[in-house]
Amino acid sequence: MQVNEFDYDLPEELIAQTPLENRSESRMMVVHKNSGELENKTFSDIISYFHEGDVLVRNNTKVIPARLFGTKQETNAHVEILLLRQEEDDIWQCLVGNAKVVKVGTRVTFKEGLLEAECVEVMEEGLRRMKMLYDGIFNEILDELGQVPLPPYIKEKLDDADRYQTVYAKVRGSAAAPTAGLHFTDAIFSALKEKGVTIVDVTLHVGLGTFRPMKVETVEDHIMHGEVFEMSKETADILNQAKKENRRIFAIGTTSVRTLESVYNIYGKFEACSHETKLFIYPGYTWHTIDGMLTNFHLPKSTLIMMIASFIGLDLCKKAYQEAVNERYRFFSFGDCMLITNE
Repeated sequence: MQVNEFDYDLPEELIAQTPLENRSESRMMVVHKNSGELENKTFSDIISYFHEGDVLVRNNTKVIPARLFGTKQETNAHVEILLLRQEEDDIWQCLVGNAKVVKVGTRVTFKEGLLEAECVEVMEEGLRRMKMLYDGIFNEILDELGQVPLPPYIKEKLDDADRYQTVYAKVRGSAAAPTAGLHFTDAIFSALKEKGVTIVDVTLHVGLGTFRPMKVETVEDHIMHGEVFEMSKETADILNQAKKENRRIFAIGTTSVRTLESVYNIYGKFEACSHETKLFIYPGYTWHTIDGMLTNFHLPKSTLIMMIASFIGLDLCKKAYQEAVNERYRFFSFGDCMLITNE
């Protein structure tokens, strides 16, 4: 299968640069998976598409200020580091800009020595393992020095960093936001609960597996980077019971989907666990866990649009994206959303 099959033409002005003032006022395309019908709605209409007994799964990861700007000690060359994952103690897997100047033993200094990072391993594709050297509490230092790592297609300055967090963000660790969740407000969740919808959390820290562009021409040649996820016993029990009773399971975002499918592929059911996943979902994948999902509109030729095409079929996916362009939906992280339902 060729990566170019998942391309589409997107006018640049449709790439959302800033979040809407009110999270829940974004537009929402409803894709009826079985009939192929499309509806153009507003996100606040989402409540009417849920029923008593449905379960809604959300990813409660919290974005850290993962982008750091420093200088190489020996030469004062500028080095940008994006923290991807804490692996052990103070060693982090990082994506390094100007990576060619960062070799094993290289030290990078941030803000007059408040934090240093020493390269302990050179990896492929600009990745490095860096040991963080500091006095005090690392998260406090990171909050002082780091910046929220907005995607490169967002050129506007974000005035309020909390707008790149979901209202339910809880567990620190992501290098990017699970953006489908940005539309939700506490009021929307309250209305869903009043309707009898059960809301559960999983955690997947978003990293390269989600946002790294594909560099191959054939889909099957792409290798996913690992991302760490966790599911609690409480969440697993609720999901297993829902599945047993044939109640619907919806996921907020592709990262929640990836977590659910990863757990099910390992255990054949939902189970309390913590693992790394390199699951790559594209057309031909056998689905196990969800009846529907809420997702944003994704970049052309990305692994995320491939997941959507796998779930609803490539033809319907292309139809929905063309409709979104024609109707001038806002695209990507701060853009509008798509609700896929099995009704």
